[in-house]
Amino acid sequence: MRLFAPLLLFACALTHTSASAETPASAPAFEVATIKPVDPAPKSGRWMRVEGTHRFVARNYTLRLLIAAAYDMNPRTISGGPGWIDSDKYAIDAITPGEKAPDHDAQMLMLRTLLTERFHLVFHRQAKILSIYEITVAKGGADMSETLTPDAPPELVSIVYPDRMIMPARNASMADLARIMQRAILDRPVVDHTGLTGRYNFNLEWQPDETQFSGDIPAPADSQSPPLLVAMQEQLGLQMKAVKGPVDTIVIDRADKPSEN
Repeated sequence: MRLFAPLLLFACALTHTSASAETPASAPAFEVATIKPVDPAPKSGRWMRVEGTHRFVARNYTLRLLIAAAYDMNPRTISGGPGWIDSDKYAIDAITPGEKAPDHDAQMLMLRTLLTERFHLVFHRQAKILSIYEITVAKGGADMSETLTPDAPPELVSIVYPDRMIMPARNASMADLARIMQRAILDRPVVDHTGLTGRYNFNLEWQPDETQFSGDIPAPADSQSPPLLVAMQEQLGLQMKAVKGPVDTIVIDRADKPSEN
């Protein structure tokens, strides 16, 4: 199949308590950070990553999507708050502490602290029964190669082509896959029930539809790639089906627009 130049890149280089209770004074924090509102072009991509060793960047994120990323949640599990949490988009540039680039978990802990401080974010958690996707091993078993470098950081990047999506994944656990699916791709939470505990290398290719990427990517008119659920089974030996189940959700009690500093 002929490759086209990619249009967009989405990367993630994955009770009743308040946000302030989850971000104590000793919580990890960026050394310095700026948050600025942006007005992206219609085809601008959205990404979050560490560039080099110390520069953390995020582009074209709403507050809801920032919270979803920081707490590894699907945006639909976040409710409450003012209307602008879905309309206003922001760019973050920050410097991380330490001598080495922080891993994903450390980045998200620092992002939580930043959201609490700059957006004055306060929320509580609430368990709800919602529509979810459940990932299990398909009949016949999983079809993925276990990585030879399990201690390396996971890499899951979704690349958008005019006629399909491609996700080259390296050193990825099933929890990593569920996390990026629910946080950045699908319209509902995703739960890993595979029982697989290893880390894997795989390439996933599929035809996107309006339920993915918040509807920002139009479904291709003439794609030869299968739909996502079919691709999961045919290419990875995994089954993903829609069910209802208990989900931990966030209810926003307070959020203020940040000053540009």
